[in-house]
Amino acid sequence: MLSRIIDIINSYQVFLITSHVRLDGDALGSELALYHMLRRMKKEAVVYNQDETPQNYRFLPGNEIIVQQLPPLGEFDAAFVLDCSELERVGEAANKIGRIKRIIAIDHHISRGAFCEIAYIDHQASSTGELLYRFAEHMALELTEEMATNLYAAIMTDTGGFRYGSTRQSTLTAAGNLLGKGADPQWIAENIYESKPLAKIKLLMNVLETMTFDLGGKIGSLVVLRKAIESAGALQEHAEGFVDIPRSIEGVEVSILYNELSQNYFKISLRSKGKLNVEQIARAFGGGGHANASGCEIEGDIETVKHRVLDMTRSIVA
Repeated sequence: MLSRIIDIINSYQVFLITSHVRLDGDALGSELALYHMLRRMKKEAVVYNQDETPQNYRFLPGNEIIVQQLPPLGEFDAAFVLDCSELERVGEAANKIGRIKRIIAIDHHISRGAFCEIAYIDHQASSTGELLYRFAEHMALELTEEMATNLYAAIMTDTGGFRYGSTRQSTLTAAGNLLGKGADPQWIAENIYESKPLAKIKLLMNVLETMTFDLGGKIGSLVVLRKAIESAGALQEHAEGFVDIPRSIEGVEVSILYNELSQNYFKISLRSKGKLNVEQIARAFGGGGHANASGCEIEGDIETVKHRVLDMTRSIVA
């Protein structure tokens, strides 16, 4: 499949690059790394995202070229859809992007739909960033500092700082080689994890008051309501990472974050320890992801949503 993707790149000139809504480090790092790769190959590329780049990722090399308005589709010979289990996850422009003649998916999620014929998929990979690292190796493309920085950020964030079970020998080998190409691990980590706006901390203070435990402390939950975001002067993006807080508590095996996106509509983030598979919970509600990190979206009032998710979670934890 890699050879087929390389043939498409060599045969055409103008490419669209996109990823899912509610951007994370793997999506952004992968998009920008691929952008720099294509430019290195003398190709033209546009990175389109429905959502703006979260503040803590705006340091990534090339971030300033990302657009939030989709250019006319006739400009593109092919589109790369990265880190997306379903085409719909790119947002409101999904149907338009789906009309581009050649769509190439690069992804590592367990739950995914077959929305295009050309797909480089590895469920065992830690991140889409790791897949793009392999892609560059396959092409014998010399990595620049910009590429290395973006790929390292992608891999680091999707492995939880190399703490998740998806971190394999190949993952650490890739990360080490990226350091050799100029990625600065301290600088990248400081920008992503240690440059939090005060509004995020104020939001966290509000959210910690919602923490509850279930099943003898094996399940820990937090709730982020829109009114809490507003009172803290925060943004939706500032809730990123909150799901890991209950997971870090001794005895908690599954962590759940209920994030209210709009009235009676919640994004559910799930994290687990060990061999507990939360992907099956997310999949039951139309979502997906990985065994230890998954998510979905559910409509309903908070009490109803919590009841449904907890019932399903208890069934895999008990």
